[in-house]
Amino acid sequence: MKKFSLLLVLFLTLGLFLAACGEDDGGESGGDGWVENVTLLTGGEAGTYFPLGVAMADVVSSNVDGVSVDGISSGASVVNINEVSAGEAEMALVQNDTAFYAQEGTKMFEEVKDGYSGIFTIYPETIQIVTTVDSGIETVDDLVGKRVAVGDVGSGTEANAEQILGVHDITFDDISAEHMGFGDASTNLQDGNIDAAFVTSGTPTASIQELSATTDISLVSISDDMIQALMDEYPYYAKEEISADAYESFDSTATTVAVQAMLIARDDLPEDQVYEMVKAIFENKGDIEEAHERGKQLTVDTAQDGMSIDLHPGAEKYLNEQ
Repeated sequence: MKKFSLLLVLFLTLGLFLAACGEDDGGESGGDGWVENVTLLTGGEAGTYFPLGVAMADVVSSNVDGVSVDGISSGASVVNINEVSAGEAEMALVQNDTAFYAQEGTKMFEEVKDGYSGIFTIYPETIQIVTTVDSGIETVDDLVGKRVAVGDVGSGTEANAEQILGVHDITFDDISAEHMGFGDASTNLQDGNIDAAFVTSGTPTASIQELSATTDISLVSISDDMIQALMDEYPYYAKEEISADAYESFDSTATTVAVQAMLIARDDLPEDQVYEMVKAIFENKGDIEEAHERGKQLTVDTAQDGMSIDLHPGAEKYLNEQ
């Protein structure tokens, strides 16, 4: 009887210990190490990141058991990288150039930001220099002395604006630089409070579409020699054409440059979880395409084009299998 009682106590103790070990940490991760509640940072609601990111979040939530993803509006690339690097979010949409700067600790990053890897690249993010027909601005040099929106402070757009102006020997001191996002820039262009705006986003961009419906807009081209100078100094840029039918009141083509939009994830997301999430996104790509036209450019064949950082092992496994 004493031996039986002792065994019973031992079994009960072991059971309580295993139960305690099996408890999760407030619902953040499952028993197999998967992160159950995932935050995917996107961008401003007027841009392209937001609808694409929300669609990706919904696809994963609906097709991967035990994982719920929230697509959250944010300040885009720089903010997103800081949050993911700090462990405040698991995934984010960012520019490939900004992801590179962060891991090098250069440009807008005073120190190295790490702890994240690439998942896939999606589409070219076109740097659009938007103005109105009435402004009389036709070239980049015409921006001197003008009120120009250059993106939020510390944003990828701000870096793009600084670099494009730089190859033209123009600095922010030569213009009246206004720091604001796409939505505010569109409103201020319409109201006449600014003369032009740099917008780094997939075309068509919702805020510019809305502006072009009520205002005659123009897109400023960058000359071929300046594009070459830009690519020589910053190899993550590529030449890009904006078609004449991109916006309602815009009826000519524009020549500019683009970087790549990409998805990143924390390094410590389990490989098998990332594999299943990436698989769900590509196998339900129709839902991504319905969210925004740029979703059509997400393909397995181009998913590593412009990848400026190391791939997450889970993404690499899936893409290599395909």
